[in-house]
Amino acid sequence: MNFDYSETQQLVANSAREFAEQYIRPHVMEWDEAQTFPVEAFKKAGELGFMGILVPETYGGSGLGYHEYIAILDEISKVDPSIGLSVAAHNSLCTNHILSFGNEEQKKKWLPKLATGEWIGAWGLTEHNTGSDAGGMSTTAVKDGDEWVINGAKNFITHGKSGNVAVVIVRTGEKGDSHGMTAFVVEKGTPGFSSGKKENKLGMRASETAELVFSDCRIPDANRLGEVGEGFIQSMKILDGGRISIGALSLGIARGAYEAALKYSKERVQFGKPIAEFQGISFKLADMATDIEASELLLHKAAFEKNEGRKMTKISAMCKMFASEACVRIANEAVQIHGGYGYTKDFPVEKFYRDAKLCTIGEGTTEIQKLVISRNILK
Repeated sequence: MNFDYSETQQLVANSAREFAEQYIRPHVMEWDEAQTFPVEAFKKAGELGFMGILVPETYGGSGLGYHEYIAILDEISKVDPSIGLSVAAHNSLCTNHILSFGNEEQKKKWLPKLATGEWIGAWGLTEHNTGSDAGGMSTTAVKDGDEWVINGAKNFITHGKSGNVAVVIVRTGEKGDSHGMTAFVVEKGTPGFSSGKKENKLGMRASETAELVFSDCRIPDANRLGEVGEGFIQSMKILDGGRISIGALSLGIARGAYEAALKYSKERVQFGKPIAEFQGISFKLADMATDIEASELLLHKAAFEKNEGRKMTKISAMCKMFASEACVRIANEAVQIHGGYGYTKDFPVEKFYRDAKLCTIGEGTTEIQKLVISRNILK
């Protein structure tokens, strides 16, 4: 086993770090407070290959693996988790669904635009009354000749307004039937396809979250991904990789909060010495550093299994669960170490604290991860 980054992985991490410092850090609080989704920053990310990380070069992507993917998300999220979240959703959900289940014609049609950042992708599974219970979705697609007519709505969709194309999973069979759902690609501007309410969120405010609304939206059968009835099964496989994404996002948040707390604890003097020298603070830092190390190891174990093409449902749920809960703990302790200043917007830990919580909810709650893990170990 080798725990060092390869030369390529280190170059990729350095590139992501420089991108985050130059194009993201100067605008973090501006974007957060205005809830601005910075499209131009994502265009730049596309130029650098960060919008098609896992896409083969044949389709305009970077052709990298999951270790590099983690490195990129870690570096970006350490500066602004909301940008990391959007990069993750674009890559691992929308783009990866087309890459994994699209036919050659579909891949050639949509992947080059997504991989270069020319287009931004959205992915729709969740509905107002179906979060963890995706099988109970109400949005339907009914076959009409060579077309499908979609009606319903999806919510909590990353890039629901600004996305140029969305992969949506809708019901084509009976409610609750795992083989009763199908995946389709819907382009922005298609009649009957619109965006609804944009959510006003606690954190991740520069990552746009909104409804997708379908009203007699007609799309050709050529936009169907895979076979009829495969949508839910496809989604579960996509979420296996997506959990690595949220784990990497969590790792970046944890590292950003920890580094800010470490720096502050060395500079803040009380009772004649830096607070880092007090055991109460140094033990917090020790726990934080250990959680980060454990999160990173779990993530790269999951990445290894994914790169090897092995079944990694259990390990991906483990890395997502552990890293997301760890980043909440670390962000909380980072605020505590900053004391009163940690509760102000003058220091970065306030934002890490707000951003962290989504990681225990999005792409499967902690409770769902425990369900996935327990089912796998009890088989």
